[in-house]
Amino acid sequence: MAEAISNGTVHATAQPNGTAPVAENGTHGYIHGTAENGTTTTTASGLSADEIALYDRQLRLWGAEAQKRIRSANILLVSLRALGTEIAKNLTLAGINSLTIIDDEPVSEEDLGSQYFVREEDIGKPRAEAAIPRIRDLNPAVTIRSGGPLAALLAQDQTFYAPYTCVIATDHDLLTLSQINTTARFATSPFYAAAIHGFYGYIFADLLTHTFAIEREKSNIPTAIGPETPTRSVVSVTAKRETKGSGKTTEIVQKQEIYCPLILANTSPLPSSIISSRRKLKAVPPLLPCLRALWDYQRTLNAFPSPSSSSDLVTFTTLATAKARELQLPLETLKADFLRSFMQNVGAEIPPTAAFVGGRLSEDVINVLGRREQPIQNFALFDGEGLEGRIYSLWSAPPEVMGLASNGQGLSWRGLLGSTDVSELGGVVGAAANGVTSAPAGAADAIVLD
Repeated sequence: MAEAISNGTVHATAQPNGTAPVAENGTHGYIHGTAENGTTTTTASGLSADEIALYDRQLRLWGAEAQKRIRSANILLVSLRALGTEIAKNLTLAGINSLTIIDDEPVSEEDLGSQYFVREEDIGKPRAEAAIPRIRDLNPAVTIRSGGPLAALLAQDQTFYAPYTCVIATDHDLLTLSQINTTARFATSPFYAAAIHGFYGYIFADLLTHTFAIEREKSNIPTAIGPETPTRSVVSVTAKRETKGSGKTTEIVQKQEIYCPLILANTSPLPSSIISSRRKLKAVPPLLPCLRALWDYQRTLNAFPSPSSSSDLVTFTTLATAKARELQLPLETLKADFLRSFMQNVGAEIPPTAAFVGGRLSEDVINVLGRREQPIQNFALFDGEGLEGRIYSLWSAPPEVMGLASNGQGLSWRGLLGSTDVSELGGVVGAAANGVTSAPAGAADAIVLD
């Protein structure tokens, strides 16, 4: 199982017996052999000899099949500030096929203290173009390119997003994130949003419909096929007996998660299991309503609140209180000390926070590409002052699937490639930001049953 550590790199833990994790086909996905001259050779289907040598450690950790999927991935990264820098580093080292970076903002002096791909001589240059040569140096096998300015991206329709295996947007306001998310969704491209504010950060995931496998020791209680949660279901279970060692029986459980876009998640309630428990409600961090309040503040005033402005403090406190009430959180959740701390951190870039949040997001992307382990569903929150991280499923069935969500069948949302002008989505995004959601005309045609 992979885990992100504080320096932002992604590591993985071997199985209890010290061997590498077993691939989906029941093998490690690569073969070791000894040639007649005594040298050791390694082969893996679909990977070149150079790639096997370069990614040998990763092949031992998650197998050849997962590495092949990672190696074929084309990632679109929107923004290359401190957080984007960590993500670019991690995914490039993991060995994706290509990374396209959208960021033509000029390099500033502040960038020199928050990321390590730009230098003093780069000040004034477009951020992506300045950083790309040094990103390439990390792994020449990965194609790194600039995708131009954000304004050009926002003018693109779903055909632009179709070639990308995953889209990641960081450090943007809700309307920008929602527009990218919605257009990517029409192209059936999984989407992540993330940001850091000083010691605080979040990750949001919309993977549409995602199937993944978990390998675990078989329990005495049979694993039931069917729904586990409102968003997750068990699709199949395959038992496998170990031929060596303890002879224990393991099982490969294939599961499916269904996601919703950010415009819905931003107004979705907490899960009923939390709302029905006073103890769990009290444990919900104030960071959640504050993030929602921040998006509302940006949408209304097109700026961050200033901690030195008493009027901004009053406005933001009013918004955060309203968001806490919408989430049915106890009144004591929002304290004056936290509100002041959050406002003082808004917009700040602290490298350790960027490393942690960027490492966690990169870990999830790598697992999703490899179709292994439980992905984030769907909001991960990080509080660096309290040294805690929590994940909440803020999910509502998208309008186009609400009529089918309870029929017990697997659902996949394939998009409307070639049949709908994505410009129609502008009204949907704008309405959703004001708490109104509706599907574009013809959206029901996007539904297929697996």
